[in-house]
Amino acid sequence: MSTISQRRQDWERDVLAHAARPSRLHEAWQQLSSNKLALAGSVIVLLFCLVAAFGPLLAPSYATQVLEDARLPPLSPGHLLGTDDLGRDMLSRLVLGIRISIAVGLGTTAISLLVGTLAGMITGYYRGWVDTIVNGFVEMVWGFPLILIAVLMVGALGPGLLGVVLAVGLINWAGFARIIRGEVLVLREKEFVASARALGKGDTVIMVRHLLPNVIGPALVMGSYYVAVAIIVEAGLSFIGMGAQEPLPSLGKMVAEGRGYMLVDHWISTIPGVAIVLLVLGLNVLGDGLRDIFDPRLRER
Repeated sequence: MSTISQRRQDWERDVLAHAARPSRLHEAWQQLSSNKLALAGSVIVLLFCLVAAFGPLLAPSYATQVLEDARLPPLSPGHLLGTDDLGRDMLSRLVLGIRISIAVGLGTTAISLLVGTLAGMITGYYRGWVDTIVNGFVEMVWGFPLILIAVLMVGALGPGLLGVVLAVGLINWAGFARIIRGEVLVLREKEFVASARALGKGDTVIMVRHLLPNVIGPALVMGSYYVAVAIIVEAGLSFIGMGAQEPLPSLGKMVAEGRGYMLVDHWISTIPGVAIVLLVLGLNVLGDGLRDIFDPRLRER
């Protein structure tokens, strides 16, 4: 009886200790909130996402032209951020431009993450001739300049956002594959993988249930960086007229439209330019915070 009672007490103590332990999500939030710079980055990104989601409901039409109101300065009546050279409301166009930039960034990163994670896990887990062939293809793709491929893709498909999304997604996946492969090469030698093999678990089960949760952290850190890269590429292509087409606004296109008025009405270019800088800066700082959370070597310092 004393043995049973002792086991029951040990079990109750373990249950209470587990219940008192903070969840992984709560622990991650505590680490993120303790990093003031990363917290500032997450706030910036969250604000941009809210603007992209709900801003068009509050701003007037982005395509309405009133030539009599051309190039009104910010804080003009009815136009909080002024108007462009065609009298279109800058706030409306900025809001939609932010939505387009975030959509392109998330879309391309989703494609890259899916393809890159699959390729990286297969090459890192199986190694041998599979690793040689797939990793050789990854290195070849990674060697192509991103902007060059984007220009070629847009030239083949025609100007528009589809070519931008496909081009960036089909190049950036190689970066994910390299990172995931390195993580899997280390994890496959761990004891929990050997234990799963000893229990008769198949390769697919091991990769999905045991390896994939352990590579999500580095993938998210890499994802925040590639969202910023995609936004910059989309802005650059739109600046030269190969991205978003009329009547859709784009942050890069808005910068290009106002470059001829920089000495007199600079806000036409500076407002969308500042938006690009803040969004990319917020994503990079947030990525640094995520790296600190998911990298155990940094947490131990």
